[in-house]
Amino acid sequence: MKKDFIHQPFELDLKEPMDVCPRGGHSVSFFELVYIVSGTGTQNINGNEFPYQSGNLFLLVPEDSHHFTFTTKTQLFFIRFNKVFLQSKHMAATFLKRLEQTFSNHTFQGSVIKEEDNEKMIKNLMENLMIEMKSKNLYTGEMIQLLVQSVLTSVAQNLMKEDIVKVNEITDHKAADMIQYVHGHIYDPKKLTGEHISSMFGISKTYVGRYFKSNTGKTLNEYAAQYKMGLIENRLKYSDMRISEIADEFGFTDKSHLNRFFKKLKGTSPSAFRNE
Repeated sequence: MKKDFIHQPFELDLKEPMDVCPRGGHSVSFFELVYIVSGTGTQNINGNEFPYQSGNLFLLVPEDSHHFTFTTKTQLFFIRFNKVFLQSKHMAATFLKRLEQTFSNHTFQGSVIKEEDNEKMIKNLMENLMIEMKSKNLYTGEMIQLLVQSVLTSVAQNLMKEDIVKVNEITDHKAADMIQYVHGHIYDPKKLTGEHISSMFGISKTYVGRYFKSNTGKTLNEYAAQYKMGLIENRLKYSDMRISEIADEFGFTDKSHLNRFFKKLKGTSPSAFRNE
């Protein structure tokens, strides 16, 4: 299967309306937002069929494969971006990490915009982007970058809402809050200890582990370790960060500490994982 690559932090691609999709199945090596400007049909993402119509917005993450089947003449607008764009100096560090977590770990594959008000906002942003793409005005490049960041922020907000709904379906309110707390402090191990979380949520230190497992099926340490592992895997796959830099980012004492953590969960070293 063909794989697409991009060589810039982000790129925009507005297609002309078409009766038949010119591309067959292919995979992506980057993040891609697919906006349906007009038309109806289905999009196959990793073997799953999703109907689409005007105003729908889909998110593809690295290694996803997809293709379209047009029912009516369709116009597509693609926003493609990679880790370099997510690490832009224009984004605040804390917000950047939450945004990156949202995109890197999300598995939801239908249209990422559900509410009517959000659909209208996304439509306005996309229309402005398409206008700016044709413009040759001063600061057009800066306007495009700001609009793309606004789209990503809106999408991340909607995905986080979706995650909270899913969490609340299987847990009580306090356990759901604890899960969100783990996500927000995954880079700071001192704030993920049982003692710290018990004081934050008013649950005794001896009971907090059992309480979390009874609501999620995993211990607090298991959940945090698996979530952290997913982020570290993404660093190894999609960034050129040195392993010592990854260790420092996630609060490990040194590279050897990260190696032991990684090998315990994956059975291999971070270097071997990256080379594979």
